[in-house]
Amino acid sequence: MYSIRIRYSKLLLVCILFYLLLTVQSFAQVESKQPFTVDDVLNLKSLSIQSVTDDGRYIAGTIGMRRDRLGVDHLRYGDPTYMSHSLHEVVILDTETKEMHNIFKEKVQTRSLSWSPDGKTLAFFLRKGDEYYLHTYDRENNNINEVKLKTDKPIASNSMLEWRPDGSGIVLALKDTGWTEKSRKAFLELSEGPVIVRNSKNPFLAWDEVRARSSLQIPAIVDINNREVNELLPESRAGGIRQSEDGKFITYTQTYPIKTVYTRSGGSEYALFMLDLEKGVPDTLRKKSTQRFSPNWNSKGDAYTYAERGDVFLKSVFDNIEEKGRNLTKDYRTQVSEDDTTKLRYSMMRWNDDDSKMLLSSQKGYHLLDVESGEMELVYELPEDTEEAPTLRVTYWSPDDRYLYMTYSAKDKWERGVMKYDLETQQMEELVKDSNIYGGLRFTKDGEKIFYNFSNGDLPNVLCMTDKNFFERALLADLNPWIKDRTTTRSELIKYLDTDGNELYGILYYPVNYEAGKKYPLLCEIYETFFNNGWNNNMNLITNAGFFGFRPSVKLEEGFPGEAWLKGVTAGINKLIERSLVDEDKLGVHGTSYGGYATNLLITQTNRFAAAINISGKVNIISFLGDSPKIGIRNYSAAERGQDRIGATLWEQPQKYLAHTAILYADRIETPLLMLTGEGDWNVPYTNQREMYYALRRLDKEVEWVHYMRGGHGAGAASTVEDFHDHWERIIGWYQKYFDKVDEEREKEKKK
Repeated sequence: MYSIRIRYSKLLLVCILFYLLLTVQSFAQVESKQPFTVDDVLNLKSLSIQSVTDDGRYIAGTIGMRRDRLGVDHLRYGDPTYMSHSLHEVVILDTETKEMHNIFKEKVQTRSLSWSPDGKTLAFFLRKGDEYYLHTYDRENNNINEVKLKTDKPIASNSMLEWRPDGSGIVLALKDTGWTEKSRKAFLELSEGPVIVRNSKNPFLAWDEVRARSSLQIPAIVDINNREVNELLPESRAGGIRQSEDGKFITYTQTYPIKTVYTRSGGSEYALFMLDLEKGVPDTLRKKSTQRFSPNWNSKGDAYTYAERGDVFLKSVFDNIEEKGRNLTKDYRTQVSEDDTTKLRYSMMRWNDDDSKMLLSSQKGYHLLDVESGEMELVYELPEDTEEAPTLRVTYWSPDDRYLYMTYSAKDKWERGVMKYDLETQQMEELVKDSNIYGGLRFTKDGEKIFYNFSNGDLPNVLCMTDKNFFERALLADLNPWIKDRTTTRSELIKYLDTDGNELYGILYYPVNYEAGKKYPLLCEIYETFFNNGWNNNMNLITNAGFFGFRPSVKLEEGFPGEAWLKGVTAGINKLIERSLVDEDKLGVHGTSYGGYATNLLITQTNRFAAAINISGKVNIISFLGDSPKIGIRNYSAAERGQDRIGATLWEQPQKYLAHTAILYADRIETPLLMLTGEGDWNVPYTNQREMYYALRRLDKEVEWVHYMRGGHGAGAASTVEDFHDHWERIIGWYQKYFDKVDEEREKEKKK
């Protein structure tokens, strides 16, 4: 049971009031409001918090729009030297005064913004041409300086950026001399030839070998004052670099690729090292092994835990390499319950601030372990029925070790919030719980302030701040105040049963000019499962066109996923028809990627839809296995053990691949189909959908194929600004065309 505190406040909460003002409106067409358009999608701003000073006073962030992320050269996918452009504003937000200012006069492309330990200097990488350069921003003097490194080696485009503990320098990664030329040449040899040779005796797929060049780096420390560069290691695949609290050593994982494999492990070896920065010679902490290793480090950086066969082990960096870590849980591997003789399996969740305690999890719940004594107690017991119980996720452990902060989400309704669990009294306290969305919780170092994104579920996020008890809440930034002048949709959670009796949920989006008692066309956007609402660009465009939007869920079963959409999507539609909301003759369905694949399979099994659209979705799962060379084994693994859920190889269960290949059943399709593809789609090459176009042409079916030469995965929506407009005009126009035909047929029937 949760303990509930009832609070009364003298002042209305600013962020709640903001949304109440926006949402208290009739959903009849309001003349003073303008329709939400494609241009509005492109102009919506979003704030990404990059770094917060320890005291929580200053936030460094970036503000971006979709418009500034379009225009990617998708044909360069797989080129280790290519950096796609993504312009944004770089802002500093004072959380006390609520003032925000741009540190650049124009939009730029930056990476890895990070405040210095004293919170006075912001370091970041700034893109100039095809390289990133280290820069700093002096907050007190409001000026930007380039840190001109005393080296000819460029900064790696995927480099880390971390301040030294004393603020004297920065840890980053460089590319070796000649890396760019070698990597570019390797890409061109595979993409342009003139002769391309691939041989099975090569341990790596050719594109895997090229892509792996991105991980080659030289870790280095830059002295922020004299610009001297100290290379820590030669070029290698060192990753997971961590500095010790005192800055005397670093630890890192080294990866050694062996070969391309089609199973979950065995393709690489991994080893763990410690480098004393004075001695400059690495010590091996864990020998090479094909077992992927993920250490969970303490704050000092001198000890870590790791999980192995249900136990949690603790090891110091100073322990003998030959010695196994200290088993923290062996004495607690009791059976789960009287009815369940399975042994408890433990995993590490987090350390406390001073590294004296750990929070572990098991099938029973959360356990508090004293590192020195090894004593452990169950401090939070999971409910017996975890499938029905609300989802609680630990996001923070207070510095005084007393409280766990958890996000809360019900599974049968839109009820969300933040909880605080008292580890001493073992009582849960509701800090906030309602139908709104509280996302991206970020705590200051002392735990006194919390920053979070707030939405009522139907409008874009605003950035808010509160104290640790959610007493005082304040609006920090609303980047899209103009949205109140647009017609926007409202959403509703729909509960229904599929044909197998499974309880499912979908999200219904109302036409912006909705009139009760009137039936509207319905567009289904399908994929897998949907539950939570939140601002949705697609659904606002659909509902502004005068349609209902619906995102139904399906229950996918390994081995037979193709049946799920027929069972789940149609059942959800039936629920809406029963409520007299939608016109059953004006149904449309579409999806992107896996959703496009689902759409094409669905219309081979039913003729209920007036029109359908496949956006970047495969139609032939057999040819798809080798259709995307740049992504290596992904298509095989997706079918055998991943999203496609076939659960077997082509040679083990060929009949299942045949059953999930829509083109083999193209003769059953009666639904007019629009297909949208992109020339540079590295994920689902347009050649796969092209098969369906030719098949339907051959069968004299109604089909239209629109190919965007500058597009990628997502067709026109992953192309240029012009193509983005065209993409959505075609989608809305395609549905409207066939819904109008329904009206024409009805008129003909009336005249008979």
